[in-house]
Amino acid sequence: MKIRIIALSALLLLFIAGCKQKESSADEEWIQLFNGKDLTNWTTKIHHHDVGVNAGNTFRVEDGMIKVRYDQYGDFNDQFGHLYYDQPFSRFHLVVEYRFTGSLQPGAPDYTLLNSGVMFHSQDPRTMPKEQNWPISVEMQFLAGLGDGNPRPTGNMCSPGTEIFFDGKLYENHCLNSTSKTYEINEWVRAEIIVLGDSLITHIINGDTVLQYNKPTMGGGVVLGYDSAIWQPGKPLTSGFIALQSEGQPIDFRKVELRKLK
Repeated sequence: MKIRIIALSALLLLFIAGCKQKESSADEEWIQLFNGKDLTNWTTKIHHHDVGVNAGNTFRVEDGMIKVRYDQYGDFNDQFGHLYYDQPFSRFHLVVEYRFTGSLQPGAPDYTLLNSGVMFHSQDPRTMPKEQNWPISVEMQFLAGLGDGNPRPTGNMCSPGTEIFFDGKLYENHCLNSTSKTYEINEWVRAEIIVLGDSLITHIINGDTVLQYNKPTMGGGVVLGYDSAIWQPGKPLTSGFIALQSEGQPIDFRKVELRKLK
C-alpha cells in the first residue's frame, strides 16, 4: 500500500509539472511584434507614396514607443498611412496599448480628430498602388473623447473595402460602434482583438468585451485607387496583414504583441 501511495504521489507530481509546463509554453507563444527599439519587420505604406517610403518620418521609435507624428509635414494632403507587420495571420489574439496625444495636423479631415486604429485581415501593402488611399481590410477603430461630455466609444469596427455580419445579418454601414466607455486624450488604453479566421471577431477594451461580429468579406466602398486585379467582392477574409494607422492625429503605441491561436 505504501508503495502504491508513493507511486500515485509521483504521478500526481508529474501531472502538476506537466500542467505548469503547458502553461509556461502558452505564455511563451506571445510574439512581441514591436521590439521596443526600432521598426524591424515593419513596412510603411502612405497615400501618395510608394510602399516602404516613411514620408515625413511619420512612424518613428522614441522612448520605447512607436510614435506617429507630423512635424515634418506641411499640409496633411490626405497622406493617410499604415505601418504593416511583415507577416500575415489568420487566427490570433492581438494586444495593442495606445494613447492619443498632441493636436490634429492642419489639413487632416475633421473626422480624424482623436481617431486612429489597427487594421487586420488587410491586403499585402506591396499590392497597393501609390495612389490607393486605404488598405482593403477590417479596422478596430480607436477614438478618444472630445472633452464635451458626450460619449465617444473606442474599439469600434470600420470596414474599408470590406463588409461584415453583425447580429446574423449583413451590416450595411461603414462603421459600427462598440459598447466601450469613453477614454480621453493622453489616457493609455489596452485594446485586444481575438480573431478566429472569419468565424468570430471579438473586440476587448481594458478587459471588457465591447463588440463581436463575423464573416468579413471583400466588398463595400471607401477604398479608392486599388488594383482592380485583386478586387474580389464577396471573397471571405480569413487571414491578412496587421497595420497601425496614421490619420493626422498624433498617437503612441507602447505595446504590440500577438499570440497565434489554434
